Amino acid sequence: MGWYNEFRNTKINYFLYNIAIVLGPLIFLYVKSITTSNFKFKKNYWWHFSLAIVFVLYRIIIFTYDALQPGFNETQNGILKISVDEAIVQPIVGFIELPFMLLYLAFTLQLFYNYRKRITQYFSNTYKLELNWILSFLILFTLLFLYNTIQTIVGSFVMDLNYEQRWWLNLLAALVTLYVGIKGYFTDTTKLKKLSFSFSPNLEAIPEQNQQQSKTKSVSSSDLNTVKSLMENDKAYLNPDLNLSDLAKQANMSRAQLSEIINSGFNKNFNDFVNMYRVKAFKNMLAENKHKQLSLLGIAEECGFNSKATFNRVFKKLTSYSPTEYLKTHTK
Repeated sequence: MGWYNEFRNTKINYFLYNIAIVLGPLIFLYVKSITTSNFKFKKNYWWHFSLAIVFVLYRIIIFTYDALQPGFNETQNGILKISVDEAIVQPIVGFIELPFMLLYLAFTLQLFYNYRKRITQYFSNTYKLELNWILSFLILFTLLFLYNTIQTIVGSFVMDLNYEQRWWLNLLAALVTLYVGIKGYFTDTTKLKKLSFSFSPNLEAIPEQNQQQSKTKSVSSSDLNTVKSLMENDKAYLNPDLNLSDLAKQANMSRAQLSEIINSGFNKNFNDFVNMYRVKAFKNMLAENKHKQLSLLGIAEECGFNSKATFNRVFKKLTSYSPTEYLKTHTK
């Protein structure tokens, strides 16, 4: 744009900050906010931005000092900006940037992985809660980070890269930003089939992480029979929105107690436990030739599944067949 040629005495260099020292913590806290039940921003979260805050204060200090020196209005960079910031501090920050961002990406991916694992302990249908568009964003952002890392290494140790060569990273970052924003918006509106939506799923069934779980007693045959009765006689699994809290209320148990019964007594997580009954019901309906009256998806919905993607994935996981393959090989 010719900025530096046109404005030789601009002071913009004092106020250009490295976004990486803020972007990493922001991504981490954003993912944490939508994967944590009743998330609230706590005071200690400000520590994630301590490096950025220190850097801004430091830049203000050197700007104030340089501004008091004679001839500052006629130059672009003052004495501290040249001798301290550009000579010492910026190379150090550039060295810190890569491991800093890598660390926060690792924390964020681990946070997301733990969330995906946790929802299977509390929800029977997880499709709307899986936040696949967030995973897409994290993968794309990681690829951008790797691209930037390779570009930095090449530019520092192999050959000098001019702005036109480095510009492609900016273009890719812009495209990823547009993709993630549009994908996130339309993913939620498509699933919910309404205009009002929230990027944050309903996680009320998941207790807060710092909430102490009640101590569970050893699993008894009576407890096992109670849960079995709810599933086999009351057919609780037919509720597509069934979660651990709902089933615990029906069984007059605490969430921790029911979770222990399912995990230890049935050797399954809540998601697999409930979907095991749904798959069994689906097989029974095929045996009764219901597929001659309803589509496979229609039968699946009758059995408590609420999406085609979840049904196909669960059925394949529990039977090693796709629904269509099972229909061809196990029915007449």
